[in-house]
Amino acid sequence: MKHYALFLALSISLFISACNKDEGVNIFTIDQDKQLGLQVKDEIASDPVKYPILSRTTYANAYAYLEQMKTTILASGNVTHKDNFTWELFIINDDNVQNAFCTPGGYIYVYTGLIKYLDNATSLAGIMGHEIAHADKRHSTEAMTKQYGISTLVSVLLGDNQNQLSDIAQSLVGLTFSRENETEADKYSVRYLCPTLYRANGAGEFFTKIIALGGSQVPEFLSTHPNPDNRVSNINTEATSLSCIGGTIVPAVDIAAYNNFKSMLP
Repeated sequence: MKHYALFLALSISLFISACNKDEGVNIFTIDQDKQLGLQVKDEIASDPVKYPILSRTTYANAYAYLEQMKTTILASGNVTHKDNFTWELFIINDDNVQNAFCTPGGYIYVYTGLIKYLDNATSLAGIMGHEIAHADKRHSTEAMTKQYGISTLVSVLLGDNQNQLSDIAQSLVGLTFSRENETEADKYSVRYLCPTLYRANGAGEFFTKIIALGGSQVPEFLSTHPNPDNRVSNINTEATSLSCIGGTIVPAVDIAAYNNFKSMLP
């Protein structure tokens, strides 16, 4: 009975707290985002066949390039949880997958297939900003709250169903976000990049390439996302509204340095 009372009180408290947030209902706390992200990291590390992570020692220069990009974005002053989350970065060696994702708590994963698909650092920075925004705006745990329901998640957080926590962690790897979440992540990618050397509409350049290819090479992870044409328009509108007139990076230098980065990969 005492345990049930604690459960009920915690459910009500968390529900009221979550409903007061602008981003929607989210039962998880910041610390629980970090805990869940760490578990996802462990799940990924336990399956090197599916997720072949490049060695930081062997590919130190490639990691240094991406770490500098990540640091630049986080230093923009616009990432809410810059100091709360880990923001640890990993490169997955799979040229057949054009994808990137960021777990709760800030564990960032970028596939070599995506890196090689892109033409310049600004495009990758735009996507990295987009993925950072998913973690920063806590879209994953918001989606988990909707998917599993508050009562189930409260039970997990109380320690009653730890097997469920493992299932939740695994489902986060291939999580599909709502169109609203994707639109918000695009917007904040612009805001993150606006004060940096990268062009603020970097994510839009990625979608422009997809459009130029006639949609024939749309990465699988974008199949349920908003229309690329609309995303480019929205991204450019956001950049204009913030008076982001363009980064200081010279396009030729951007491309040359990025090609050198790609040559560091297997």
